[in-house]
Parts: sequence; C-alpha cells; structure tokens
Amino acid sequence: MPAATIDELTLADEPDHWAALGFDVLDDISQIASVRLRFAGASAKSQSSGIVGWSLRELAGTELDGLPTTISERPVPAPAAAHPNGVLAIDHVVAVSPDLERSIAAMQAAGLDLRRVREQPTPAGAPRQAFFRLGHEILELIQEPAEVLARQGGSDRPVQFWGLALLVGDLDRAAEQLAPHVGEVRPAVQPGRRIATVRRSAGLTVPLALMSRDERAEADR
Repeated sequence: MPAATIDELTLADEPDHWAALGFDVLDDISQIASVRLRFAGASAKSQSSGIVGWSLRELAGTELDGLPTTISERPVPAPAAAHPNGVLAIDHVVAVSPDLERSIAAMQAAGLDLRRVREQPTPAGAPRQAFFRLGHEILELIQEPAEVLARQGGSDRPVQFWGLALLVGDLDRAAEQLAPHVGEVRPAVQPGRRIATVRRSAGLTVPLALMSRDERAEADR
C-alpha cells in the first residue's frame, strides 16, 4: 500500500492571526509545502482548540486511537513557495498519548509508517516518543508523563493533537521579523538544529514552534 500522507490539518484559529505572522492565506487556507492548513476560527473554538482534525491519503482505516481523522482522495498538490516569514514546510505534527503502545498499534493498523521509538525523555518530561513518516512530514507521538496520567485519571483516554513544528529557511531572521511574538532561539533536541516557540501573544490556539534545518549539514556544504 502506498505511504500515507497529510492532505489537510484543520485548526481552531482565525486566519487573520496567521496572516499577521507572515503566512500566505487565501480563503481561510494556507498551504505549507504540500499540506493545507484550514482555519476554522470561531466555529471550531466552541468545541476545541489547536488542531481539531486532519485528513490523510492512503489510509487503511480512520481509527487512529482517537485522533479525528478522515480519508482524502485529493491528489498531492505542487509544493507552495516559501511564505514571507521564511516558513518552508511542516517539520512535524505533535500528538500526545496516554498509552503509547496502544496508540502505536492502532496507527500501524491504519497504515501509518512507524520509523522509530525513542526511549529517552524530552526536556518537557515525556518519557518516550514514537515517530511516524507521513510523506515529507513526521507525526511525533509523545507518551504522557506518569504525573499527567495520575492527574488525568489513567490511560483510558484517546490520543490528542498538541502542536506543530515548522521548518524555516532562516530562523534568526524569522524570529526577528515576528518579534515580540517569538521566544528566544535555542538548541533543539535534534542535534544540529535550533528552535523558537511562538508566544501566546500571537493569538494562536495551536502551540507552534519554528525550527532550523540541520545546521551541521549546512556547514558541510
């Protein structure tokens, strides 16, 4: 079966907030590389926030352990040009699971391509992560820490979307351009890369980070 790819992500955000951050937006849609972001705005905020759903191509099923998912038949479009803020692509989509093994099994059954499981904690305290390849993009699935599981009443809950990390051609320039809505540029977990977080002052409901390319590879060119 062909590999699953992301067609569209639906966000509970107002399109004007993304346009103000230097994204090209037309008719409530912004295309980043070959993935469409659909801004549902107030109609979605009454039900949820952040990423409220997505559509994927080439799925065997839509049961992704609770992630709101539909199957898309739309062909992969030509990649969009870089946005005025320098954003080139979606690096990864982040979701959180209370039971990583259960979620991995469900996603593999639906046709997602598991590439690896990282058995090391993140700076935020997540003990393990699984990574699925979705075309050029990655789904990073994070195991909830034990204290969160205890606070939320255990693992009998669905997976939830959390946020997005976007690839930027020039991270320092983007952070300067979007000030004061972007935090300090700092080293990322991935060796050779850096990251900066978009602050709540930007008015987005989805947690958003900007990431550099692998600067070690750039230096070797």
